[in-house]
Order: sequence, then C-alpha cells, then structure tokens
Amino acid sequence: MPPTHCSTPPELVVPSVSPAFDPAPVFELFRGSFATELLVSAVAHFRLFDFLCESPRSWNDLRRHLQLAERPMHVLVTALRAMGMLCKAPDGGLQLTPLARHHLLPNSPYYVGDYFSLAADSLGVSEMTDRLRTNKPKGSKSGEKGVGFIFRDGVKSAMEEASGARAFTLALAGRAKNVAPSLAEALPLAEARLLVDVAGGTGIYSIAFLRKNPALRAIVWDRPEVLRVAAEFAVESGVGDRLELQPGDMFVDELPRNADVILLSNVLHDWDFPECLKLLRRCSDAMAVGARLVIHDVFLDDALDGPLPIALYSAALFSVTEGRAYSVAEYSSLLNEAGIRPVQVLPTRVHCAALVAVKCSDSIRRNNQNNVPPQT
Repeated sequence: MPPTHCSTPPELVVPSVSPAFDPAPVFELFRGSFATELLVSAVAHFRLFDFLCESPRSWNDLRRHLQLAERPMHVLVTALRAMGMLCKAPDGGLQLTPLARHHLLPNSPYYVGDYFSLAADSLGVSEMTDRLRTNKPKGSKSGEKGVGFIFRDGVKSAMEEASGARAFTLALAGRAKNVAPSLAEALPLAEARLLVDVAGGTGIYSIAFLRKNPALRAIVWDRPEVLRVAAEFAVESGVGDRLELQPGDMFVDELPRNADVILLSNVLHDWDFPECLKLLRRCSDAMAVGARLVIHDVFLDDALDGPLPIALYSAALFSVTEGRAYSVAEYSSLLNEAGIRPVQVLPTRVHCAALVAVKCSDSIRRNNQNNVPPQT
C-alpha cells in the first residue's frame, strides 16, 4: 500500500512497484465522452450512415464524401469500426453493420439518429466536428488556449512557460507512475549502460529503469521548462546521481550518442506520419548497430478496427496534438524504413505496451522491410 504520510510532496513521489490494480478501467471511463462526440458527429454532422445506405464504399470514396484528411478519417473510421457500426465489405470497402443499419438509417422503423442529434450542438460534439473538418488540434486557432502537449512553430504551447509546463508535466506524471514500474519489469536492461529517454518529461520512466538496473545511467532529453520538474523528481528518486537532464529539441538538435537503449514513451502519438518517421530516422542516426529503440505507447489492432478504448484515446490525442494512436504494423513500417528492426511487443499497464526494435546493418534492413513482431 502507498504510504499515508510522507515528507516529500505527494506529486513528486515515484512508486517503486506497480500498483495492485491496473487503472485502465478508470481511463476508459474518463475517455468515454469521445465515443459520444464521434458517434453524434458521424450521425448528425457528416451523415455518414446515410451515405453508406445503398452499398459499401471504398475508403477514398467515403473520405472524399466526408471531405476529411487522412488523419481525421483514420480517427473517425477506426472508432466507428471499434464501436461495431462499420465493418469491412467483401470487396475491401466499408459498409454498415447490421446494428447500424437497423438503428442509424432514417428509413428504419427503429431509427434513433434523431435522439442522438439532440446532442449535435453540444460543445464537445461541435468541437470534435470542427477538429475533424479542419484536421487541426485545439490551440491552432487565434484566441484559443495553446496546445499543451506539442511544440510547433507558429502554435502557442502551454509547455513553453514555467507554470504551464509544470502543470501539464505533473498531470502526465499520474499515468507514468502507474506504468513505469511495469515497463521496467517487462524490459530487462541488465546489460545496458546508457538509456536516452527522448522527450522524457518527468523522468519517471528513467527512474524506474535506474532503480531496476544499478549499473545503468540515463539521460532525460526534453525542453528546459519540462526539465525543471524532472529535476525535482530526480532529487527525490534516490537515483539522481545516475540521471542526467539534458535540454534539447528532438526535431532540431543532435540526439545524445552512445545509448544502448533509446526510449520513446508516449511521444510518437503526438505527431503525424512524416514527423514520426523523421524522429525515428534521427534516432537511428544516433544509434550503433545492435542498440535498441523502445516505443512505449498504446497500439491499435493492425486491422485498425479497435480496441475501442484505444480508438477513443486516439480521438483524445487527435484533439490536442498533431497525431493519433497507431498500430504495431504502422510503427513497424516506419521503423523498418528508418533501419530499425522491430522484434517484440511487451504489455505494460493502462493499455500500453513496449514495441522493442534493434538497429540493424544495411543488409539486415533490406531483408526485414515487412517484418512485424507478434504481440506477446
């Protein structure tokens, strides 16, 4: 049980063991509102089900009809497939499921779309519809509060000033505290000497690995304002003598060299495909052959039809970042293109897992372009 009294402020306490209960069900309840927003938007604003009434449609036909870019199309369709409202047609297109045909077509006597449309003008549905149509995260419009989780030229980020950086970083620490011990247990690093934690935030994941591996050193690489918070965690962790905090911009500055392991924990899902590939290539350039790269994140099914909790998390990411949730197959494609071979997937907590990949030589890279590791 966690201590009831502690001289350290509770927000800076980093548990050394995994919690007795995985808080995944709590997070599912927290993100449940995105199901309402996406479903009502599809029914009342995009009339998606009406368009699919007569026959299946190809991905591109449906996307053109909805006038959506690729990223919002993935977010919306993946969620509707995970809800059981859409499915793949025999010809590979998209079609209504019997459930959707029974209840979401206006010509059905059991139609409930008008009931759902009562929420069409609610703030959450209106904002989601706008995000889908514009493919822009919250904070990208003049007058909106800055985006909290990404740095992009021309977009104000709440992480660029001290109070905003501290508030967001400590908020994100809540999930990390529940997951980091599990990641350190699932991924042995006994032979590693240096871990580079890219965009490592509080350093909680590095701290978990340092506690588990006494011979390991770690570098947390992030923005200066974020590292101010990480410095507080480092002092209280008991492993601060092996933890270095190094400021940098992961898309501009050279990554720290000589890492045995590079960790990207909940980083890539903030970015669209081109930025993900750019960052993975930068990581690859900094890695020696045989070094490992770990993508610790949530993963959609390779068919992009669920699971529903991840599809809804993808909608959450879509709303406040320039990314979404990806599948192991999608990440594996990017890794192979960057010259890093995916080898295994290790589950942790709160819907997360670790996709482990190894930097390979050019000859191995050519032989593993289509390699997708099994999820274990």
